[in-house]
Formats: sequence, C-alpha cells, structure tokens
Amino acid sequence: MKLKIRKGDTVEVISGRMEDKGKRGEVIRVLPDEMRVVVQGVNVRKKHQRQVQTRGRTMSPGIVEFEAPISLANVMLVCPKCRKPTRVGIHREGEEAQRECKKCHSLFD
Repeated sequence: MKLKIRKGDTVEVISGRMEDKGKRGEVIRVLPDEMRVVVQGVNVRKKHQRQVQTRGRTMSPGIVEFEAPISLANVMLVCPKCRKPTRVGIHREGEEAQRECKKCHSLFD
C-alpha cells in the first residue's frame, strides 16, 4: 500500500503517550506492511544489551536507547510552507501525482 508519509518528512505526533504528544520530528523509517513509522526523538525506548560477538566484532554491552515505531494514525504531516500539521491530498497533473497540503494547497514534492 502506498503511504502519504515518506522518509525525510517532518511529522507531528497528535495522539499517544503524553511525553510524545505534540512533538515534531523527522521520519527515519517507514514500515508500510505494519502501517507504522519511526520518528526521530519520539517513542524512545531503552533496551538492555548483552555483549555479543558476531563475525569477529564485539558489540558493547549496556543500556541502548532507540526510537520504536509508532502507528501511522498517531502522526500528522507538517506542511513545509505553512508549518502546520495538515492532512494530505493527491494533486494530479496528467500522469504525475503529487502530495498537496489541504490547508494552503501547496505541493510537497
């Protein structure tokens, strides 16, 4: 399924945990099969990592912080022109389709 949010877009968290609600960040990864996105600085988790040796390299042990995926429904794309979270529409010209801001009608791509 084709998603309206892509890697590198700026999004705002509109629902979820109170610590993350209202935060803005850049999309690091998009997981279309799971309908989830990974946003920089949002939904930060801690993982206790054991020292592991693979292919001659040793991964250091300790507590590792990483961004966990959040649901696509909990984020909203931020328009680069009007700087507001907005819904995304599809604007078609001929055979070319571009994403469009529903508030100010500017094109994203």
